[in-house]
Amino acid sequence: MDIYAKAKQATYNLIRDDDKNSVAATVFDVTIISLIVVNVLLVVLDTFSGFPPGVLALFRNIEVFSVIVFSVEYAARLWTADKLYPDKSGAAARVRYALSFMAIVDLLAIMPFYLPFVFPVDLRILRMVRLLRLLRLLKVNRYTSALSTVGNVIKRKASQLISSTLVVFILMVIASVLMYSVECEAQPLVFQNAFSGLWWAIATLTTVGYGDIYPITAAGKLFSAVIALLGIGIVAIPTGIISSGFVENIDAERSTEEKHYCPYCGEKVD
Repeated sequence: MDIYAKAKQATYNLIRDDDKNSVAATVFDVTIISLIVVNVLLVVLDTFSGFPPGVLALFRNIEVFSVIVFSVEYAARLWTADKLYPDKSGAAARVRYALSFMAIVDLLAIMPFYLPFVFPVDLRILRMVRLLRLLRLLKVNRYTSALSTVGNVIKRKASQLISSTLVVFILMVIASVLMYSVECEAQPLVFQNAFSGLWWAIATLTTVGYGDIYPITAAGKLFSAVIALLGIGIVAIPTGIISSGFVENIDAERSTEEKHYCPYCGEKVD
């Protein structure tokens, strides 16, 4: 193996997403997670004013350093993509990785820094684009098995979650139109159209109940009570789906672990 191949393999071992971590890979993961936390804190501090110039300069330096590290990490992941997808050629593997969810998150996380150098962006738009820095928080998912488990559960139960969400959406539309029909004459300024009823339906079905829009007629109150009771059950459906997904995931992991141990002596089998 030549020096180039050794360097690529060493880089891949350092940044790989599985649990085969060396000491250097663990230090790398902790460093990236720490930078992500610091950057999210900076996004929050950006909403405050009155910092002295020295503190603002420190924030800027941390931002520049973080972007450099994240950019190098992104480039390294592109470079070693053929190790992640060994069945594909170098170019195909890099395209495949670049279009993956986490690669897009990585790119969007560093893009707000580079964008002003490429396009003359209005400062107001730049402020909105800089909010993309919060996407760096999603990068933590790569370095923590717990968050990866959450992602796997949601991915496995995606069809059921989409179905339950569709049911909730349909119910909200029906409720909004019916409530508008019942209350529009009694409260023409409150329930001006079906969209006013949709806001009420969202607040009711999610059991938030802001109280800014509410029925005053007897029929409206009765209908509102029915929708509120339905909301308690319907909103709980996704919770049950995700809970069952976690149970299935735990059982699958336990079954996988048991396969790596000898049933007779209890020794771990590689």
